[in-house]
Order: sequence, then structure tokens, then C-alpha cells
Amino acid sequence: MRVYRDTRFSKNKTPYKTNIGIQFRHELAKDVHSPGYYVHIDPEQVFIGVGIWHPDPPALAGIRARIAGKSAEWLRASRDKKFRRHFHLGGTSLTRPPRGYSKDHPMIGDIKRKDFIAIENLTVEAALDARFRDQVETSFKTATGYMQFLCKAAGVPF
Repeated sequence: MRVYRDTRFSKNKTPYKTNIGIQFRHELAKDVHSPGYYVHIDPEQVFIGVGIWHPDPPALAGIRARIAGKSAEWLRASRDKKFRRHFHLGGTSLTRPPRGYSKDHPMIGDIKRKDFIAIENLTVEAALDARFRDQVETSFKTATGYMQFLCKAAGVPF
């Protein structure tokens, strides 16, 4: 992601971005709104993200349908103890159930999600450590079940 801007003719010389954002998305993905892995580093915050942010309508419908139809598989993927030791689910959710889903559905909290991202917060010192790459790799591997579920639901091979 671009970290600079052309400031030659501008009075405002502040950088376009002050962070590094690295996304590893699926090879068949067209854009940032596909299942993928993410590393964020800035002077005050470091985190690792996995999942899908703002999926397009067909992928969102597929994820919701799979959560509703395969609840046990979703719970295994998103509530796994090892996964939860690293990650917490984030992103935005609807305030009301989406069309076609009852407010009494046992998985309605997850079905109302608009983003299916999981975040692992790290310290700035962790990003400066020589083993940072290994830590990122371990975290990505921990998210395999979660990513498999999202890829299947979005219709993308894992």
C-alpha cells in the first residue's frame, strides 16, 4: 500500500500514510475485499489480521448462509481455543438481522456481521524483534481453520 504522496507543490508536507500495511490475499482475489492475511505496523500500533473485510454481496451472502447452515463448523473455526488465544473477532455488524434471517436464530450474532476479520494485537517491540516473521507465520497458521471456512463460504479455493 502506498506510503507516500507527492508533496513537491503542496504546503502540507505530512506523509500520506505513517503506517505499513501488508496484505496477502488469495491468488484468485480481485481486490482487498477477499479472504486474506494482513500485517499492520505503525509507530503506535502493530497487529495481525486474518479474514475478509467488507465482502462483496455474493461472498457476504455465502458466508452468512454457511454460518446458518453449518453452525458447528463455524463454531469450530471461530471459537477454537488455539485460534482465540491469538485472535479476537472484529469488524462491524448490522443492528438488525439481515433479510431472510430470524432475530431468534442461534447464530444471529455472527450472521449480523458485515466483516469477518480476526485481529491479534502485538506490541511495537514485537515488530522490532528478529523473530517477528516467525510470529506472523505462526499466527497465520493458527488461523487456517478460520480461513478455510471463509474461503469455502466465499466460493474461493483454499
